[in-house]
Amino acid sequence: MTKKFGKIFSKDSAEKRETITNATSTTTNASVSSLSSTLLRDFDRLKLSEEPLDPYNDEILSSLTSNRSKTTFRSTTSSNETTRVNKREVITNKREEAISKTLANIERKMKVDICYVLDCTDSMSGHIAAAKDCILQVTEYIKNTNPCIRVQVGFCGYRDYCDIYNKKAPRLQIFDFTNSYQKFRKNLASVPASGGDDSPEDVLGGLHAAITKMTWHDGTRVILHIGDYPPHGRRFYNGADNYPDGDPNGLTAESVLKKMQSKEIFYFFGKITQETDTMIQVFRSIIGEFPVFDLLGGDPIDLINKFVEATISSIMTSVTLASSIGSTNSSKQRKDLNPEVPNWDCLPQRKGVILGYNMPETLYKLKDQRYFNKENLFSREFYFKIAPHPFSAGVEKYAYFAIDTTSDPSQKIVMKEYSHDKSENSFDKYLEAVEISTVTGYLSKKFNSIARKKNIPLVDFLEAKVVRAFIDNRTRYYVIEPELNAKFKRFNANSGVIIEFHPTLEAFAHFTYVHTEGYLMICDLQGIELTNRFLLTDPAIHCIDPMRFGRTNLGKKGIEKRFLANHECNKVCRELGIAKVKSAKFFCCN
Repeated sequence: MTKKFGKIFSKDSAEKRETITNATSTTTNASVSSLSSTLLRDFDRLKLSEEPLDPYNDEILSSLTSNRSKTTFRSTTSSNETTRVNKREVITNKREEAISKTLANIERKMKVDICYVLDCTDSMSGHIAAAKDCILQVTEYIKNTNPCIRVQVGFCGYRDYCDIYNKKAPRLQIFDFTNSYQKFRKNLASVPASGGDDSPEDVLGGLHAAITKMTWHDGTRVILHIGDYPPHGRRFYNGADNYPDGDPNGLTAESVLKKMQSKEIFYFFGKITQETDTMIQVFRSIIGEFPVFDLLGGDPIDLINKFVEATISSIMTSVTLASSIGSTNSSKQRKDLNPEVPNWDCLPQRKGVILGYNMPETLYKLKDQRYFNKENLFSREFYFKIAPHPFSAGVEKYAYFAIDTTSDPSQKIVMKEYSHDKSENSFDKYLEAVEISTVTGYLSKKFNSIARKKNIPLVDFLEAKVVRAFIDNRTRYYVIEPELNAKFKRFNANSGVIIEFHPTLEAFAHFTYVHTEGYLMICDLQGIELTNRFLLTDPAIHCIDPMRFGRTNLGKKGIEKRFLANHECNKVCRELGIAKVKSAKFFCCN
């Protein structure tokens, strides 16, 4: 039979087809018994017919160790079945505790302090006005899309060392955080655009004051820095400079930025001129990558809109990162990244086995975890080439450029590897990713069958599979997907944050909850936006069974507190005919 590895997605209302991926290959489904003996051992070790308790053992290891005298799983004291029931109960309870802690952290991170750090010298009057005038639009947008986020805003303006005795336009002007946006606007109305002498400014002094003199609260902390010239010193600027040796007060970029990192403050920069390019490079060499926004002046309305977009993006990105769920082990060895596509002619062809789950036929089978076992896995041989280094790294995975050489011609793909130690490159975690892909594929088909009839944009997901191969003298596993050659966006997160609002995607998440009768909800939607279609990848699932779908599953509490509490039904929800949702004290479609 011929099995689609990549898909051709066609527009419903147009005659022509818009091809995103067209990587097809001849696939022969093989029974598990035909696999190699080593792969069979991997299957047997997983015990796929049983509930997957082992992936969560590390979460309760300390508890089991400290309570060894009270709790035992040994078969000598009970039957194997009773032991497993007891083990599941203990692990489930610990998972619920871990989820509660994660939700408490997410709730804390919904409280945002954002500080504008702004050059206030002569050329910056338009940008001071834009910061003042954009804040009402920002807060209105957040209130409408993410009512769970609460924002306080502050300001730290800087000029230059020569302005230290200037009472009307002092070297530093600081207004502490407030949730009164009228007060913030009134404060900024009193800030003049004046002062300065040479081109460089007291950038480090301004940042240091924002970091150390503002009253930062426990939550998400953000600095949005806007300036047209760099700090003093030859390191940053080659032109005329009254302080070519750098900050006369002894501040350095390293000391200031490391202090910022120690306070867990996210940094964003608004670029106005090319004069700050060297500064950006130096800052990135110290703290790593950070977003840079184009805030070149001109039309006042256009500048305000740029400030609105930059502020919203800074807040949403920071909240998403601060509340992200995944490994934060900084001691983990990191791989070197290489963003360049390799010369495929110089790389060896490798052989592996692709594994995937057959699509369940019914909702009952989808809910039954026993469906996702050896009997419903298919496999085929797979030939490929993979880059020696990943091109990007996320919270959980590294991503590698690769090509599928099984196809003729070869097809571009992405291979993802979990960013764990070699001993943790565990088979079950990869199968879990494919299980999530299978579940989302099933529900997107159900959604699209209704959406087509009502001219609602479709929601498709790239089909993920697992590759098993022997590389560098050890067995390696990868999740593989077709490559997306389009602008990638993150639309929402499993923390409940809506980063870029689209009624179709929020309605899709709602639909998955209703269609599965409250059993699960698909979230963390990211991918590309096409004409009348979304093509998504790498989602997460919240499920009332905390033992499924990995650590990004926030369970029943996650569904209620991170989705239902934040969701306001829109026109797409109503067009889909989704029933009213009631869960605890939260309601939709009122």
